[in-house]
Amino acid sequence: MMDAFRGSKKIAAVIFTVLMLLFVLTSVDYSKFTGADSVGKINGDKVSLRTYQAAVQQQLDQQRRAAPGQLGLEETQQVRDQVWEGMIQDKVLEDEYARRGIAATDDEVVEAMRNDPPPEVLRTPEFQTNGRFDLAKYQRWLASAAAAPLVPVLEAQARENIRRGKLFRLVAADVYVSDAALWEHYRDQHETVKIGLTPIIPRMAVADSAVSVTPAEVEQYYQQHKRDFERPKTAYLSYVALPRVITAQDTAAARQHAEELRQEIAGGAPFADVAKRESADTVSGNRGGDLGWWKRGQMDPSFDSAAFALPLNTVSQPVLSSFGFHLIEVTARKGDSAQARHILVPIELSGANRDRLDAQADTLDKLAAEQMDPAALDTAAKALHLKVGKALPVQKGTRVQVGPLVVPDAGVWAFQAKKGEISPIIETSNALFVFRLDSVQAAGIPPLSAIRPEVELSVRDQKKFAAAREKGQEYLKRLSEGASMADAAKAMNLPYREFGPFTRTEPPLPNPALVGAAFSLPKGAHSDLIDTKEGLYVLQVVEHTPADSAEFAKKLDDLRVQGIQAARQDRVRAFLTSLRKQAKVVDRRDAVLGTEAQSRTASGI
Repeated sequence: MMDAFRGSKKIAAVIFTVLMLLFVLTSVDYSKFTGADSVGKINGDKVSLRTYQAAVQQQLDQQRRAAPGQLGLEETQQVRDQVWEGMIQDKVLEDEYARRGIAATDDEVVEAMRNDPPPEVLRTPEFQTNGRFDLAKYQRWLASAAAAPLVPVLEAQARENIRRGKLFRLVAADVYVSDAALWEHYRDQHETVKIGLTPIIPRMAVADSAVSVTPAEVEQYYQQHKRDFERPKTAYLSYVALPRVITAQDTAAARQHAEELRQEIAGGAPFADVAKRESADTVSGNRGGDLGWWKRGQMDPSFDSAAFALPLNTVSQPVLSSFGFHLIEVTARKGDSAQARHILVPIELSGANRDRLDAQADTLDKLAAEQMDPAALDTAAKALHLKVGKALPVQKGTRVQVGPLVVPDAGVWAFQAKKGEISPIIETSNALFVFRLDSVQAAGIPPLSAIRPEVELSVRDQKKFAAAREKGQEYLKRLSEGASMADAAKAMNLPYREFGPFTRTEPPLPNPALVGAAFSLPKGAHSDLIDTKEGLYVLQVVEHTPADSAEFAKKLDDLRVQGIQAARQDRVRAFLTSLRKQAKVVDRRDAVLGTEAQSRTASGI
């Protein structure tokens, strides 16, 4: 049968583009610019630059089809990393199949292709009957000439799924879950407590004036805790910003546009059609503006107020909120809940204001963007009468911050760029930015002179912890003398709050030490000082409801099936994590995949 599949005639139209695991190598070949033909090695095998780039391009194209629009550098980098990790997993699994002698026979592959198609096939409309997957319809197609070009893809996917399934069954074959472990899991989900809690957070409970720090103490702390100040690779950037300044004319233009849309609807245009075409809220816009149900207070105050005052099934006048102007139509209300749809018209640069910014942006792009000459940034700033500013130092894997503003994409670009290189224009809602990479500090421990304020703060915090412990002992003394936690907290100007009821699996407190104490104390008892990294805590159990052991016994058989399945999944995840850690990976992507400016310079463009 395998030979019959492979001998089928050519297909007239490709049905399953999403199944195309065999990459079409049509992406740009940067090796002619970089002189490199691989982006690294995985367990000794080179990863071709063209293969990697093609896989990335295919994934990017798929994302653009799913969500049309421009992908930023951050989204692109995320795709690159996902493809790279996928290649690593594929390679380590191939090596593991070889080591264990795991294979899929042709008969197994044919059986899987005929009777166990992949999820993409199950969702394909051509194979649906009355909204459900029709296996017979799929099998007829599979045996036809039209299927021939996709059979190798389906075959490869089926073979991989079979081998992966065999491997995972071997890995998880000896998994066993005892009744005691099942009870513990059930108890964690059903036993509840309610607690009272007094936090004693040193930074808030102890004033700065209460502790003093000497230069000698700072030096000593730094020497004893150097590892605590280790930093990843850090970039230092300069920038020029073209601010997006919204004027009264822009606001008036947005209001006028909203009024024009309202008139269009009043003239007979369906609200849903106008919302899909015009609304800046694309999520609700794709649903014809539908917001579903919400409770009073969940929306922007201006929007909320207008929606609960508006007559049903009436399109509002333009309503101004922090997001722009809304046209609102409330379709139902029940008490403090409402159902509505809306069209959002944002307040954006328009008219002469927009033309001015566009002209400035063109100048900035021409004079500075994506240049390798560091002086180009200063030239552009002078031409546009702008200042060159300094961004806060940015660590690899984080975002650039300019004053209070967080700028996307620049953090990714900074660690692909070379010293002195200038970024492309990066747009935010507040401004257009161009950055220059001034320097890069290698990963490691900075000298004390570079981080003295931070070390001093650590010394101060350490002293505050000591003072907070004294305060905590005083609080415990009041409790031992008969004061309630709430009264003792009030007397000492400390906060007190009750939480719960809650379970171990869904606690309102993220610290496991607090959760452990909450479920280990008897009702009415309070803890000693619980020392955590964030601060000190005292808690008291107000209510305690044990899990129902009789109900557990009734559900034991089902819980056992679920528990074994979950344990097997955990075992497989741990196994994959272990394979990944053991993989010998040489990642040269940063060195090989440069920026557009670097590629143009290298190619002489």
